[in-house]
Amino acid sequence: MRLILFSVCLVITFSGCKKKRTPMPPEAALLIFPEKNSECTTGQSLGQETSQVEFQWAAADHTETYELRVTNTTTGTTQTITSTTTSAKLPLAKGEQFSWIVRSKNSQVEQTVSSEMWSFYNSGSRTTFAPFPATIISPESSDNVFKDLNNEVTLSWSASDLDDDIVSYDVYFSVETPPVDLAGTLQPTVTSMKVSVTADTVYYWKIVVTDAEGNKSDTGIYNFRVL
Repeated sequence: MRLILFSVCLVITFSGCKKKRTPMPPEAALLIFPEKNSECTTGQSLGQETSQVEFQWAAADHTETYELRVTNTTTGTTQTITSTTTSAKLPLAKGEQFSWIVRSKNSQVEQTVSSEMWSFYNSGSRTTFAPFPATIISPESSDNVFKDLNNEVTLSWSASDLDDDIVSYDVYFSVETPPVDLAGTLQPTVTSMKVSVTADTVYYWKIVVTDAEGNKSDTGIYNFRVL
């Protein structure tokens, strides 16, 4: 009888020592296809105006479902679809530019996380292409940065155009949002610019890319704080 009671006490003791495992938040998915800043030519035609495009990404840890969001960068219209696998298909207008992201979700936690945002053209009858929005390299949005000895911060970016005919970058930089002050217009070979800043101040900036046909693309607004 004493042995039984001792065994029961051991079970209770060790059970009480076990900690409840905290659910892990999902990790960001790595995008695969359509490739970044490319023309997607593999869509299945659904008629003269649309084709069905399959999106693919790598599996993310601690993720139950993926939310694919695809936006027509011209109209601003967004399509959303949820998948439990690492691919999904959506009908898209031919000859249009799109951006896409994947959000990783886990029902055990409230936190969600987004992948990088990629852009592409869905193949169509278009023979010339507007430039893709520039990719901001630094400072990234909501970064905290230090000014250099000259009280300056370097803005840097990269850009791509399927026609390879980018002619300029307009850099808008301001303490107001949206930034309306044109800090400079740069040649296509120049992808960075120094700007004067003040400590303990939030700045807003964006890049507008222009090509030889007069087509433009806009990064949207980024911000950073100078410490």
